[in-house]
Amino acid sequence: FTTLTCSMQKINTKLFSLRTQFSMDEIDEKKFSKNPIIQFNRWMANAIDSTIEDPNAMTLSTAGKNYKVDSRIVLLRDANSTGFSFFTNYNSAKGKEMKENKNVCLNFFWPQLQRQIRIKGSVIKLSEKKSDAYFNSRPRESQISAWASHQSELLVNRTDLEKRYEALQKKYEGKKVPRPKHWGGYLVKPTEIEFWQGRENRLHDRLVYLKKRNGNWTLSRLNP
Repeated sequence: FTTLTCSMQKINTKLFSLRTQFSMDEIDEKKFSKNPIIQFNRWMANAIDSTIEDPNAMTLSTAGKNYKVDSRIVLLRDANSTGFSFFTNYNSAKGKEMKENKNVCLNFFWPQLQRQIRIKGSVIKLSEKKSDAYFNSRPRESQISAWASHQSELLVNRTDLEKRYEALQKKYEGKKVPRPKHWGGYLVKPTEIEFWQGRENRLHDRLVYLKKRNGNWTLSRLNP
């Protein structure tokens, strides 16, 4: 207990004093696009061209009918005028929560660029055609994993998962792996998109786009 307490105290002391000085860039709203999707793609292009690993990794936050919020990392696979797309198991915890509550939030954080993007909106399923197209582009091992994993369900023994995977490898040997009906894509239709740029003295830049009923966007600056 004493060793654990000392270790926790050391960690907490470090956590208490950790500081990062933000001074890389600033946001000039005059240079921002009137369309947040265009602006998103500009920043995503910057992230892709940098040394960031998995720049398309984003936090997906959901809440079911019980309003208990949950978060996890998923990968963005498309961003266009209709919204932001990702793929997962429909029967997973997030899949069940999105079925009960369509409101979600996405968050991108790129510490190397001292940038962050938050996206609020509602989610719908992508068409089977789009889900098939993406599934067919995945590595074969990932395709088999989509069948083998009963995502978010209790796994008593990892050996059971590995046996299912091996059995499926034999089942589809020399054959095309079809997309499971319980696996596919989602589209997040945004209603609010915020761009955050770290600045000195914690006086960060925050610009937020809000979607109006007519489909147009307004752009405003927020206090940090």
